[in-house]
Amino acid sequence: MTTATPVRLQVRLIREEDNAAIASVIRQVSAEFGLTADKGYTVSDPNLDCLYQLYSQPRSAYWVIELNDVIAGGGGVAPLAGAEEGVCELQKMYFLPVLRGQGLAKQLAIQAMEFGREQNFSQCYLETTASLTQAIALYERLGFEHIASAMGNTGHVDCEVTMLKAL
Repeated sequence: MTTATPVRLQVRLIREEDNAAIASVIRQVSAEFGLTADKGYTVSDPNLDCLYQLYSQPRSAYWVIELNDVIAGGGGVAPLAGAEEGVCELQKMYFLPVLRGQGLAKQLAIQAMEFGREQNFSQCYLETTASLTQAIALYERLGFEHIASAMGNTGHVDCEVTMLKAL
């Protein structure tokens, strides 16, 4: 008789040594959904390989999710570039298939919005693409509302779904 290996799941703040692993997750998930760099998605961000440094800035945070000590997803929040002071952005929410369907994206989004409230943001913005139907449904369940046009200056020109939530 064999016993199942226990699953170790940990959500924690990003560390510098996580940069390559979370960038790899983002590239894998982006490729899975056809979100290519030439279309201005996250994989084209010049800071993709240095997320620890990016999210070490004031009023910013990024969490990684480890499954059995291997990074398999993450998400963060930061001030929305080019927007008024009180708006943060939910950013870079990516999960490998092994993490999906377990409520982790919801948990991480709620944690990010709570952090935003603690940092005195009054609104949370996000951009995504219509092909990510499960993500859009989650954001709608969390109270995000569709808005007519993009806010700030994210550089993600092909993210045609823009949403906003009061915090």
